[in-house]
Amino acid sequence: MSAKVMRGLGRRRFLSTPVMETYVVMPVKPVQWRARRLFIIDQTLLPRECVEMALPTVDAVWEAIKRLRVRGAPAIGICAAYGVMVGILERNPAGVAETLQAVRAAADRLSTSRPTAVNLFWALDRMRRVAETAAPGAANTETFIDRLEAEAMAIHAEDEAMCLAIGRHGAPLIHENAGVLTHCNAGGLATSGYGTALAPMFVAHEQGRKFSVFADETRPLLQGARLTAWELVKSGIDVTLICDNMAAQVMRERRINMVIVGADRIAANGDAANKIGTYGVAVLAKEHKIPFYVAAPSSTFDLTIETGGQIPIEERDPEEITHGFGLQTGADGVKVYNPAFDVTPAQLITGIITEKGIIESPNRENIARVLGT
Repeated sequence: MSAKVMRGLGRRRFLSTPVMETYVVMPVKPVQWRARRLFIIDQTLLPRECVEMALPTVDAVWEAIKRLRVRGAPAIGICAAYGVMVGILERNPAGVAETLQAVRAAADRLSTSRPTAVNLFWALDRMRRVAETAAPGAANTETFIDRLEAEAMAIHAEDEAMCLAIGRHGAPLIHENAGVLTHCNAGGLATSGYGTALAPMFVAHEQGRKFSVFADETRPLLQGARLTAWELVKSGIDVTLICDNMAAQVMRERRINMVIVGADRIAANGDAANKIGTYGVAVLAKEHKIPFYVAAPSSTFDLTIETGGQIPIEERDPEEITHGFGLQTGADGVKVYNPAFDVTPAQLITGIITEKGIIESPNRENIARVLGT
């Protein structure tokens, strides 16, 4: 993606090209590590601008995750892994011991950014484990840092491979002339490239299949309108944007044959947390006898918790509802409840599409059999 430097803020530099003038190769790459520098696409600016943003400090990485400049469970995990590297390089440690301290400090800080997406904690724990294991035998600081960088890059590469595998497993579910509904954004912007929920669509499209997608706008931050619709339009996939409260009508009109959504955390019994509104879509799909699929890599499963009732649900700033995108839409003094996620019970899920195959009728036994746990 070609771009030019447009403006600076503190130690951050922004690369910007207006979307209409940018040739975007899909699937898009939301997180990149180049010459030991971390870059993201600032998703708060889409679809008006496609802006690449450098994250030179741990605080900048934390802010990017917290403020949804980078979002989607897999992309958050990848960004956090590289964020540990940013923390090391920011401190410029003198020895292995100082490097290990930098890893611990960066991981502790980044773990406070968002509570629901399990990939964040999975990636940080993985970086911590590698650091603790490799430190005693490290020949010198540089070889230790090289080992940690290799681990972060491995997390990135593994996610890319998993997303492509999810696409290949899920693509046969999308029949010729099918109508597919998706909620929120689980495409390339949420992962390393192909996405999770959008991966079967990208692969089916590459295979020449004709189908249409209905994208819920996804209130209050409009990830479906701003991000999913943008990705699908740029990819040449037939997409129609609808308001969240139109899904039932579109289903009743028999325009929808299946639903595919992503997930931020999946419990051992198959309950899945995803963007707020997903549970409602699952209930509607059940009523209209439409298959409801969740697409997620194995890293999104949290087998340490039994049910979705144990998944922590992030509650976000009330102004996202009362003053969305800077425009006041709520009365002064009104109370606001703004959970970012809800949990869809496993009994409403037809199957979970993973890189290892499709978990039909998800429950503890079927999950363990497919994931090999």
